[in-house]
Amino acid sequence: MGHKIFGIGWRNLVRDWRAGELRLLLVAVALAVAALTSVSFFSDRLQAGLQRDASQLLGGDVVIVSDNPTPAAFSQKVEQLGLQGVATVSFPTMGRAADADGGETRLVGLKAVQDGYPLRGRVRVAQAVDGADATAEGIPAQGEVWVDASLLEALGLRMGASLWLGDQAFRIGRIITIEPDRGAGFLGFAPRVMMRWSDLQATGLVQPASRLVYRYAVAGAPEASAQFLQWAEQQVAAPDSHGVRVESLQSGRPEMEQTLNRAQKFLNLVALLAALLSAVAVALAARTFANAHLGSAALMRVLGLSQRDIAGAYLVEFLAVGLAASLIGVALGFAMHYLFIGLMAGLLAVELPAASAWPIGIGLGMGMTLLLAFGLPPVLQLARVPPLRVLRRELGAMRPASASVLLVGMAGFAALLMLVSGDWALGGIAVGGFAAAVLVFALLSAAAIAVLRRGVHEATAPQWLVLATRQVAARPAFAVVQISSLAVGLMALVLLVLLRTDLIQTWRQTTPPDAMNRFVINIMPDQSDAFRAALERAGISKVDWYPMIRGRLIQINGKAVGPQDYTEDRAKRLVDREFNISNSTELQEHNQVVQGRWVAGDAQGISVEEGIAKTLGLQLGDRLLFDMGGVQRESTITSLRKVDWGSMRANFFVMYPVGHLDDVAVTYLAAYRAPDVAGFDNALVREFPNITNVDLRATVAQLQRVLDQVIRAVEFLFGFTLAAGLVVLFAAITATREERAREFAIMRAVGARAQLLRQVQRAELAGVGLLAGVLASVVAVAIGWALARYVFDFAWTPRWWVPLAGGACGAVLALMAGWWGLREVLRRPVVVTLREASE
Repeated sequence: MGHKIFGIGWRNLVRDWRAGELRLLLVAVALAVAALTSVSFFSDRLQAGLQRDASQLLGGDVVIVSDNPTPAAFSQKVEQLGLQGVATVSFPTMGRAADADGGETRLVGLKAVQDGYPLRGRVRVAQAVDGADATAEGIPAQGEVWVDASLLEALGLRMGASLWLGDQAFRIGRIITIEPDRGAGFLGFAPRVMMRWSDLQATGLVQPASRLVYRYAVAGAPEASAQFLQWAEQQVAAPDSHGVRVESLQSGRPEMEQTLNRAQKFLNLVALLAALLSAVAVALAARTFANAHLGSAALMRVLGLSQRDIAGAYLVEFLAVGLAASLIGVALGFAMHYLFIGLMAGLLAVELPAASAWPIGIGLGMGMTLLLAFGLPPVLQLARVPPLRVLRRELGAMRPASASVLLVGMAGFAALLMLVSGDWALGGIAVGGFAAAVLVFALLSAAAIAVLRRGVHEATAPQWLVLATRQVAARPAFAVVQISSLAVGLMALVLLVLLRTDLIQTWRQTTPPDAMNRFVINIMPDQSDAFRAALERAGISKVDWYPMIRGRLIQINGKAVGPQDYTEDRAKRLVDREFNISNSTELQEHNQVVQGRWVAGDAQGISVEEGIAKTLGLQLGDRLLFDMGGVQRESTITSLRKVDWGSMRANFFVMYPVGHLDDVAVTYLAAYRAPDVAGFDNALVREFPNITNVDLRATVAQLQRVLDQVIRAVEFLFGFTLAAGLVVLFAAITATREERAREFAIMRAVGARAQLLRQVQRAELAGVGLLAGVLASVVAVAIGWALARYVFDFAWTPRWWVPLAGGACGAVLALMAGWWGLREVLRRPVVVTLREASE
């Protein structure tokens, strides 16, 4: 029996292919899979590249950070796994110009590196302050240091001059333009001085009480690096391990982690939208395929085939077409993603890694899942077509699929969407939004059709409007399906446009090109007026100005707290160090209260950053006792704030909502964007010699480069998915070509003129497109708001005119698609159309 079914299915496949009846289904599935896999291939390679490039910010795949030289067990494990390891040590110290050069001093971040540094990324250096940079070959030579350009300006030095570090003088050999693993901590802010590891001992700077930061970077094959990471985390978690922690891409750099997370979610969202458009395309193609095979299914029933045999034969044919179309789509998608890479050639500084096999599996799985979810219901209906349809064509028309079949299919489709998303919130909003949108579109379109039927009076309305209303109202279920399909496709397009414009612009604004690039600390209270006046003279008007207080958390709810009370390493470090605390009556504009209330002037209240609250197990109402320079102050947590650490603004873990704290030693912090004026920083330091001027230009530039790279990639992906959505809309309009041809043929046979029929067609298309566009825009705005709020984690206010513009665009797109796909309907001879309908 199996051979018989397979044979019938194969013969049907060959016959239908020769007749051209499978082309629409093949193209729809191939387009769906190509859209998804082109996005998936490129996303896979781009995300792998971002992960690789982001590892440059750590200097390796995994970094062991410690207060003392890295334990030998870690280097032994690296050697055992065939990985590479490079050690660096960093600490703050004073750099001094030679007496002959003025003898100026400056706090610097000294970094000694071993051969092979860096394992990930490249150090770029220049031979002059304004000279072109190039990739550094190796590390500084013996007796030589590489420095930031700002240090030359601060000390009044030139290239080749001597820089004293401790007991030893070194020749300045290069200017550092890019240091991939600089970081954003205090040592990263001070001007960098880089030397060879073997030169460090001669400086005499390393003493038993020195506060050094040792970093042991590890890199190699991904599997081996992952194995080392797991082993290292176990070693660090051991009870006898102290002062050692592990950094990876997921845990090491919060300012880059947020950017990369948003990038990954944007790319995943594009893949989800491509999958959504795929569902629409395949559903329309499957319906057209099933309608075209109603007659042949009835004939097979007449010839004695059972319903099971017919269903099996069509299933074999359908799956064969689906597999072939999926393979074609995967090949097209693979080829198309190279177009993206070619367009990105000038944007990506390095080659992307090779693609994995994951997009192939996703493409094949999506193609077959879509066929089973949206193609199986019409296949099952073909098996139930009555034999009398051979004589009476009104019998056996397509009916809505059974609820069980739809639920099974949709469940499989939803599961695959969740798999593609890689994020429960993103996948949940996309899948839930899709399901809710379909239901809303169906209900509202049904209501609109009912209103239209009652609102158009045939006695007074124009004839073209009466006929167009009859066209829509005669088949309300079909009209609902058509409007819903159009609305789903338009919703994806509107959401793409919103993401391309508003959401991406909002994301870009979180780290704008003019982000603040200077943080000045240690400003004394009696210097505050003079310092702010100096900034005003330099034309700096936008300044974050906050008091900064050092305080140590000593009690929670009356109970003493220390590192021994926590198991997580980050929590231990937090309670074992001093917090940066500030106060202000106004909530910072880039902070958002997520729990509780910000009560200005509440002397007993305190606001805590939600991340640190989660790490330390703090809740609203907890009482915290801080020791601030010998002054103890207990306050109650009245609010938790979400802090955007990627904003490059002044942020604090703890804020008091008051204008002044009594009896507490305070300095001030200023954050601003420095003017591009030579000597500005040096003049500021000379006027206020006690301040520490933190130059963030390298960090801001690094963040902005990654952000621009990701946004350009997302724009290209949006462009391709947008084109796929337009093709889906065209398919939705043209799927009714044969039904329209028969109806218009009957009207022409009874005397209707071509001009009247064109008016009817335009009115119907414009009305359907307008309704679908308005519905799609409203739902797209709601989904966009949910994505911005709960997935991408930034505020976004939708524009009120989006539904109006969406309705207008829907009408225009429907008219354009109808003109292109249905123009031959009115030109086809009436006799030919009626003869085909009767056969």
